[in-house]
Amino acid sequence: MPRVTSLQLIPALFSAGGAIAASGAGAGPAAQAAAAAAALACGLLAARTLGAKRSDAAAEVAETVRAAELRAAIARADAAERSVDLGRRVLARLPQPLLLMDAAGRVIYANPAAHTLFERLRMGEHFSMSFRNPDFLDALADALDGGPARSIDATLHGDRGRALHAHLDGVIAEGEDPRARHILCLFEDRSQAMQAIRMRTDFIANASHELRTPLASIRGFIETIQGPARNDPEARDRFLGIMQTQAERMQRLVDDLLSLNRIEMNQHVRPDQQERLGTLAREIVAALDPVARERGTVIEATDMSAGPLVRGDRDQLSQALGNLIENALKYGGGKPVRVFPAAPTADRPGMVGLTVADQGEGIARKHLPRLTERFYRVSVKRSRDQGGTGLGLAIVKHIMARHRGDLTIESKLEEGSAFTLWLPSAEAWETPTPHADR
Repeated sequence: MPRVTSLQLIPALFSAGGAIAASGAGAGPAAQAAAAAAALACGLLAARTLGAKRSDAAAEVAETVRAAELRAAIARADAAERSVDLGRRVLARLPQPLLLMDAAGRVIYANPAAHTLFERLRMGEHFSMSFRNPDFLDALADALDGGPARSIDATLHGDRGRALHAHLDGVIAEGEDPRARHILCLFEDRSQAMQAIRMRTDFIANASHELRTPLASIRGFIETIQGPARNDPEARDRFLGIMQTQAERMQRLVDDLLSLNRIEMNQHVRPDQQERLGTLAREIVAALDPVARERGTVIEATDMSAGPLVRGDRDQLSQALGNLIENALKYGGGKPVRVFPAAPTADRPGMVGLTVADQGEGIARKHLPRLTERFYRVSVKRSRDQGGTGLGLAIVKHIMARHRGDLTIESKLEEGSAFTLWLPSAEAWETPTPHADR
């Protein structure tokens, strides 16, 4: 309806008034009818005008109410979004791995700790693609069927075997079909605790076995000095020198045992540094050059550029390479020791190698598989004469295990031995190794 203003009423009012005046006494029926029609028209126009004003006011009020409701709904949506974002941030900060799976067992949420634990984890895939422990999969199936919350212990197999404690519980969103059940999984890595127990046991057994001989030797010399050699300065000095050698041997043994234990404690922690392998090798060669000169030989570092970039713990990589070079100096027959990059091989894609080669008498093939065992020695007497503890190659093996690497040994009698450290390049490290977590 067109909107009528108060100014438009004025002519109508004058017309109505004139008609009424003309229809006074003496006016005919036609005049009176015209006057009545004019008055009626004026009344209807006024009524319409007042109705239009009321409709406009109501529309304005309704529009104001709708705008207020819209603003309130937007504010509630913003608050809900901020709450969800805060919840995600909180879950992302959890140090424990956390997974949420839908009714089909597909992963729909994983916090950063879970991605670190399960390197092959992919959103939208069934969890069994990342972790195929039968006990856990049985517990997951039971939870999806509506079973109660439960906790289990499971082992994550692969090159970084871990002991895990998992808690599973079902969650159903409000108003959803009970069959649309989601499963919340919280993991706790207990590998270090289990490793600590094993290490304490191994340390006691190994230390008691290896320390027994030098301790017995020292005790015997002490008794000799206190008895028959009490008044023999020359014998006393000789015995004290032997005791000093045995004490140093025990110190090396304890140091190596502690070093091995520290490496095993961190075996499941991924290194977060990046190092140039060639640069690191040159530094170790320079540090051991005085040792080589004392033995009347040299260390030849050939084709050693800055080298490829690898992810690794600098101290541990230095220790591994240092152990190999020291062994080569001890058993290399006084001939030059060579350090050089290993040629790439088809069976180790994405890996780089560094070889330490001596020209000693070599090692019989039957000993090669056991060289990295703790306290295994090809010749016990020769190893002890050289100040060895039988732990050097075991330490190297565990360092390589932490770095996802490998140690290979090749040897020919009367020609010498070559020990190669294989490490994944920094680029290859970012690509999960097939079946690494299975």
